Amino acid sequence: MPENRHDSLAPEQILLLDHAERTPVHLHAMGHLVYPATGVLSLVTDDGSWIAPSNRVVWIPAGFRHRHRAHGTTDMRVVFLPAELAGLLPERPAVLAMSALAREAALTLTGDPSRSPESRDRLRRVIIEDVSAAPEQPLHLPEPHDDRLRTLTRLVERDLSTPETLERLGRRVGASGRTLSRLFRQEVGMSFRQWRIQLRVHRALLLLTDGISVVDTAAACGWANPSAFIDAFTELVGQTPGRYQRSLALEDRGPLRENRSGATPDTASSFESLKTKW
Repeated sequence: MPENRHDSLAPEQILLLDHAERTPVHLHAMGHLVYPATGVLSLVTDDGSWIAPSNRVVWIPAGFRHRHRAHGTTDMRVVFLPAELAGLLPERPAVLAMSALAREAALTLTGDPSRSPESRDRLRRVIIEDVSAAPEQPLHLPEPHDDRLRTLTRLVERDLSTPETLERLGRRVGASGRTLSRLFRQEVGMSFRQWRIQLRVHRALLLLTDGISVVDTAAACGWANPSAFIDAFTELVGQTPGRYQRSLALEDRGPLRENRSGATPDTASSFESLKTKW
């Protein structure tokens, strides 16, 4: 997609994505926050993938080529930021915590086009003050560039339910466990164990969204027992898997495809408008 730039602030957007729906690869001239008010949203760039449930928000700086994938019916809210506010956030994509206050401000900002420019600016500042104060969330899976690591990560991704040691995986990719451990630190910035835990939690978010039980999700993602899964999931996501799944059920009973003004935006036309302007 050609890089289109614009100097004025973009309008906020609501994009409604069906399960497994993807956006095209694109970029924007302005930094923006993408909040999945319902569902789970993946952000994919050349440097890896990020995943955000509905208590998290994705920050994408200006100029980063990316695409999105929805997991479950996803109500995607997009808030563009002027440079002075964007400068308060990281220089790279990140997943940030979304407080109840920031969530309500984002829903109000994206759902009520009749508000004055001054009111919209105040809502943006409320959102930024909250998300910029929260620590970055460890929901990023970096993409390695070494061929051996790339092969190894694909092997692990294909069968999480039967975890193998780094030594055994090394024999399959032609490298020692020590070499692979060093490469993980250099290229991914974390240990193999930490990377696999984050991969498991990513996969668990998707399975729970599909209605798979907590016990079955734990087994499918390679945890020896559900309690270990619950601990790891809670640490990364901020709530237990059971509570997370119950929150999805509550969202499914609500008006997912109706914004606060009663309008029902069309995903394709909204995204085409977004691409055209930005």
